[in-house]
This record gives sequence, structure tokens and C-alpha cells, in this order.
Amino acid sequence: MDRITKQLVKELVKTQEIKSKKESEHFELFVNYSIISDEHNRTFNLNDISIGSGHDTGIDGLAIIVNGSIINSANEIDDFEERNGFLDVSYIFIQSKTSSNFDTSDIRTFVDGVKDFFREEPTLPRNTEIQNLADISNYILDKASLFKENPKCKLYYVTTGTYNDEDKNINSVKINGIKDLQSLNLFETVDFKILGGTEIGKLYRKTKSPTSATFTFANKVTLDDIEDIPQAYYGVLPFSEFKKLIVDDNDNIANVFDDNVRDFQGDTNPVNSKISETLKSDNPFLFSVINNGITIVANEIKTSGNTFTIDDYQIVNGCQTSNVLFLNRENENIQSLNIPIRLIGTKSEKIKSKITVSTNNQTAIKPEQLSAMSEFQKNLELYYNTIEGDGKLYYERRSKQYNSNSSVIKRKIITTPIQIKSFASMFRSEPHRVTSYFSGIVNKIGMQNSGIFEEKHQAEIYYVAGLAFYRLDMLFNTNTIDPKYKKVRYFILMLFRLLSTNEEVPPLNSLRKVENFTKPIIDILNDVVETEQFFVKAVDLIYSSEIDINDKHFIKTSGITERLIEEFNKCK
Repeated sequence: MDRITKQLVKELVKTQEIKSKKESEHFELFVNYSIISDEHNRTFNLNDISIGSGHDTGIDGLAIIVNGSIINSANEIDDFEERNGFLDVSYIFIQSKTSSNFDTSDIRTFVDGVKDFFREEPTLPRNTEIQNLADISNYILDKASLFKENPKCKLYYVTTGTYNDEDKNINSVKINGIKDLQSLNLFETVDFKILGGTEIGKLYRKTKSPTSATFTFANKVTLDDIEDIPQAYYGVLPFSEFKKLIVDDNDNIANVFDDNVRDFQGDTNPVNSKISETLKSDNPFLFSVINNGITIVANEIKTSGNTFTIDDYQIVNGCQTSNVLFLNRENENIQSLNIPIRLIGTKSEKIKSKITVSTNNQTAIKPEQLSAMSEFQKNLELYYNTIEGDGKLYYERRSKQYNSNSSVIKRKIITTPIQIKSFASMFRSEPHRVTSYFSGIVNKIGMQNSGIFEEKHQAEIYYVAGLAFYRLDMLFNTNTIDPKYKKVRYFILMLFRLLSTNEEVPPLNSLRKVENFTKPIIDILNDVVETEQFFVKAVDLIYSSEIDINDKHFIKTSGITERLIEEFNKCK
């Protein structure tokens, strides 16, 4: 491994708190992180996509991405079916070697492992991670009627050497591998990339760059100077230019939507369905006059004539519209369609919040709900920032907001979905709801008495849920707790809370009561030995309850929660 690659790998090991001491494992994780970060526009857990160990069938990394999310449980597929009404599926397979050679026999073994992954009767031995992902894949393929198109399949073979793309032997193996996978008749497209040390280094550096886009904005007017808004424009962009803002290099939708507690609601949603109907009609240009358009806020706007480059930007209004346009991006009739655009340059969080609230008036969310939700999110981020020492975590209010900060340990990032799931499990005793129908909770956020992210809630109890998630994740990372229990991690969090305190969850608007309630839990979480003991006890309760953690239907019902609480009460 060359010196530059070694340094990049070393940085990843530090920021991901990787405990392994093997250079080969470090490189595998480095490659997996770099590739999946390029293919997937959200923060993810590196362990969830790294499967290289014994019986890995020649695969070191594997991500199954459905509707923009990395899938770790078949139950998540049911959620997307209910919420979106369709499945957009991609498979990404990775094999990496610390050797500088590009060995054709290793490449063939990799392809054979991928083919075996899709066999109904596999011939290669599988470890737990491969088997779990294969089960998820089978569940997805059984729902083929929901596919907008067949899944995409991408393979990456990576070494530390220099790849010669004119090597006939390697190209022959690569082409044959693509043909073999195409012959399965499962995939819309099959793509096979072979990368060397320089290419993988570029992908890693790319993970640290802020979101940026360059496009031509000819039809616009410049708005007068406004305090804290140095630049603002209003105009229209042809879709051929607008898609440069929402479609990444891998033809995926970019994750540039502010405060992404709510994701795309699917094109079966009544409002989205009407947008889609207009785009597919004989007169799609009606869209330009009946749609309120898109509002974009960027930290920096650089101009050269009509050429605009925007850095660290977010679409604060227009998530649903942008997603429907993305789904129709191949429609030739809309390439010249004009999209109404507001483009605002500001670094003021206060201004950004006001813009978000004032422009989101087409949705069913009331302005006061949006404001409260936005303010709570910012206050929660500020609370996380007050914590120092080993319990220091980072709340990610905007997707990948810490990517460019190399001082942030990425494993310590708590995303909004993780925060919601951890809180609902620990302090609302609803792990079954976040294991499957996560949208049932999300859709109520911002509404009166939703029970989560309410304006007067104390931030400390949310931090405790995030800290508990992080501590449990580290126990999985070190194999202190068998990784097979990851699929019930949110049930473990609920049991951890029950074991760590006899007190009932207090009113969350009372600072004193919340502090008194959370103190003993934090004391346990800040003690390495006690943390392990309590989490191991929680796992023991799951084991003694004799529930089948592989029963994907039972695991998403309230019955499993009730059974575990009953088991806890028996063992008091």
C-alpha cells in the first residue's frame, strides 16, 4: 500500500473508531466507506455494509439500497411499500485487496460469489451477514410487482495498484462477469468497475467535500440587497439544468432536502400524483404556471455570467416536486420544461429557518408546526454540542453536515432517523413501530401531542437515547454482543432503559424531572463496565423470552414488545 493511501486509511480508522488492528480489514472498510458514500447520499453505519470475514462468498462489502435507503431488515421493505407504493432497488457489491495486483482468478471468484448470492439454492457457505442480506434480497425479489424497473447491480473490484483499462485479460473477465449476471434476467443494468489506489483515494476525498453544483441560470432577475442575504435570485431553470442540482454522478437523487424528517411521500400521494399526471400529459408545460416551484438556499453562490456554482446548498421547499421530477427525468417532453426557482445565498441559520417556514405552505404541515420542529432540531443540535469528553456525540440535523469536518468521529454521529428510533424505543416503549412502520411515527412529528420533537421537550432525554444507541453500536462493533441481535437493537434499547431505572418516564417539559430521571441512566452509560453489563442483561432477556428474532412479521407487532416487558417483569 502506498504512503498516501495509508494516510487516508489511517484517517478513516480514527474517524470511524475502528478497533481491528489488521491492515487488510482497515483497507476493506476504507474501500467500502468510499464507494458507498459515493453511491448513497446519506450517513450510514459502516458495519452494516461491511461483511468480509469467513464464508463471505468473496464479497467484502454489500449494500442493498431501496428508495434511497440502505436496507438492513426485510421489515423496512414493508414500510416503503406502504409509504411509496413502489420499490427502486440497487445492489452494490465490493471486493478489495491490499495487493497491488489485479488477479483475474480473484475477480472470477468475486463474480461467482455475487452470482451465488442470487441463487435460490446457493452452493457456497455463507456467514450470518451474507445470509441475512440474501434473505432480505429474496424478500425484495418476491415483491417484483412493485418494481418501477428491475434492480440495478453494481460491482466494484479494488486494489492498491494502478489499473490498466487496456488489459485484455482483465477486460475479458470483466465482460464475461457482466454477461453472467445479465443472464440471470434479474437486473435492469449491470455495471462493473475496477479501481486502483488513485481512484479509491479520489472517492474518499470526495466524501469530505461539501455539496456543490454548477449550472446555467439565464432566465432570472436579481433581487435587491437584503440584510443577511448577500445574494438572491428569482427565475426559471429548464429541467435539463435543474437536474444538475438533484441528480448525482451515479444517477441517484441527491440528498439536498433540508430538515429531512419527512422524506418523499411517493408518487401515489394525491399531490404528487397530480404533479406526475401533469408531467406525463399532452401539455406538461402547464407545470410551470401551476407549481409553486423550488426554493434553494446556499451558503455560497459564485457567478460568472449565467454560470452559477452553489456550495453547501439545500432545497428547503420542493422536496416532493423534485422527487417527482426525478422519477420522470427520462421523459424527453420535460427536458425544456421551465422550473420556477428561488435561489438564496445566506449563512444565517435564522434566515434559513424563516425561509423554510414561509415557503412550505403547500403541504399539510402548518407553519407553526414547521417552525417548532425546525427550532427544536436546532436546539437539540446545540445541546449535543455542549457535551464534552467520551460522551461527546454529534446530532446531524442536515444530512452529511459533518462530512467535511475531519475532526468529527463519524461513528459518533446521530442522524435524525436514529434519534427518532432510539427515543421512541427507549422512552415511548415502541421499538416494534420503528422496526417496521417507521413512517407511522414520522408522519405525526410536528403535530400537537405527537410525543416526539415537541417544542417544550427537554433535549437531554433525546441525547440519552442517542448515547445509548452509540454505546450499543460499539458493543456490536467489538463483537461483545453477537451481531445477530442487531435486528432487534431497538428492543434492546427499551430493555436497557427498564433495567437501568425503576422510575417512570416523567413529563418531558420539566427540566428538573427529566434531569433527575436521566442522571442514573447517564451514569451507567458513562461507565464502560456497567454499560456492557446492562446491555448483556438486555440481550439475555431477549434470549430467555424465546422469541424468534428472525420472524419478520412478529418483530413488527406490539406483541413482541409486550412479551419482552413481561419477561423483564418476571426477572425483576
